[in-house]
Amino acid sequence: MSSPQALEDERGGGDPPRDLRSVLVTSVLNLELLDEDLFRGRHYWVPSTQRLFGGQIVGQALVAAAKSVSEDVHVHSLHCYFVRKGDPKVPVLYQVERTRTGVSFSVRSVKAVQHGRPIFICQVSFQKAQPSPVQHQFSMPTVPPPEELLGHEALINQYLRDPNLQEKYRVGLNRIAAQEVPIEIKLVNLPTLSQLQSMEPKQMFWVRARGYIGEGDMKMHCCVAAYISDYAFLGTALLPHQWQHKVHFMVSLDHSMWFHAPFRADHWMLYECESPWAGLERNPGNYS
Repeated sequence: MSSPQALEDERGGGDPPRDLRSVLVTSVLNLELLDEDLFRGRHYWVPSTQRLFGGQIVGQALVAAAKSVSEDVHVHSLHCYFVRKGDPKVPVLYQVERTRTGVSFSVRSVKAVQHGRPIFICQVSFQKAQPSPVQHQFSMPTVPPPEELLGHEALINQYLRDPNLQEKYRVGLNRIAAQEVPIEIKLVNLPTLSQLQSMEPKQMFWVRARGYIGEGDMKMHCCVAAYISDYAFLGTALLPHQWQHKVHFMVSLDHSMWFHAPFRADHWMLYECESPWAGLERNPGNYS
């Protein structure tokens, strides 16, 4: 009978080489302390839209909040709003307000600021770990393990080798391949080019941070997961409409996460995305 660690290693969940530290820890989520509860974050990867990646803002805000609480509390949840576009040409300042520090629960408010105006606001809840007699969870979907699936780079190369691929998609795939994204992604249920024209707004990925993070501080794994979490859901909402509409601009406006149990963000995690609704907003508006 295989040990739990052996099974994890077989599934691709074992540690990357320890000399390859995750750039998410060493750079993206490594904030500069300017004053008490005031931090500065810099940018590692900027999307082709030339706007700041929302996951970077969420992850850095969570880092700032986590630095204001004691080591014996853990991240419970976060709820946030993107209120202005981020400028990739200047750093982001994170201002932390210690809203409440209790015996079991603590709350922190974080404001991300550029050019003197907030671009993002966030509430983060922390709690001390406490055992609960009430436990249940949904069953994990039955999917192929990550080592049986193509990585992002290999998948793009497979599409590029297709002689029937239209030139406009070839250009787009080459642009994606050139980006240095600090996470690894393996798509479950890989669609064919013909299936791309009629897909449901659902998809699943195996994801993990590139490089080694280690067991270390559980809060850092939560911060890395927060960075990763914003990567795919806008694209999921577009899946049924890829060939019907030309969408010029999409953004996340709000974002929530709950952290139920310890995990490793440098081990493979199954990311299940679905968009149950899309339509006309009651109060459409432009943000600048």
